[in-house]
Amino acid sequence: MSRPELPTTVEICVGDVPSALVAEAAGADRVELCADLGQGGTTPSLGAVAVTLRLLRRVGVRVMVRPRGGDFRVSAAEEQVMLADIEAIRGLPNPHDLALGVVVGAVDERGGLDLPVLGRLVEAAGPMPVTIHKAFDEIEDQFGALEEIISLGADAVLTSGAAPTALTGAERLAALRRQAAGRLRVIAGGGIRAHNVREVLARTGASEVHLRAPVDRDGREATDGDQVRQVVAAVRAG
Repeated sequence: MSRPELPTTVEICVGDVPSALVAEAAGADRVELCADLGQGGTTPSLGAVAVTLRLLRRVGVRVMVRPRGGDFRVSAAEEQVMLADIEAIRGLPNPHDLALGVVVGAVDERGGLDLPVLGRLVEAAGPMPVTIHKAFDEIEDQFGALEEIISLGADAVLTSGAAPTALTGAERLAALRRQAAGRLRVIAGGGIRAHNVREVLARTGASEVHLRAPVDRDGREATDGDQVRQVVAAVRAG
């Protein structure tokens, strides 16, 4: 499959404000701001979001809204927390008019999308774009789920095609992108690095990739600017 004509967006998942600044300086197009990356990412503090919006100058920002680690079932109380977080994020100052959105997900007890919860979360986001995170990769019928996500009005879905990596799930990713047909953005994520990003793009036709670029710094995970630069350079070289 040939590369898309549109410029490729490189999104970096970051766990704090300094990492967001590193990602922007290294050439990323967008950051996904989370807390607790060891749990797969949870909602960052409002202070972290506010300072990120204040200090960044160029990149888009997506904020993870997930009240805890573990599974992706959402209780009634947790839904209220998520709705309150989305409302608070919408109300934050955005002095540089960065493209601000949220990242959410919810599955029901039968292993499908929790459509009532997701519908209320999308509605609460209002004009902000909404990405459905990799909870989507736990859904058995991804093609049916894709239509459900589109019907909810979500903006994008992050997926590895239900495979361990985006490269091994490339065939499924390509099929999902074809089905979406421009109605929803399919973001390829999972195991993407500088050495394989061009192959992922070529095999999936994706125009957006998502990755972490971790480095240990004083016993905690930070973002490695060199890794980000290498991925961006590989993408732009294509």
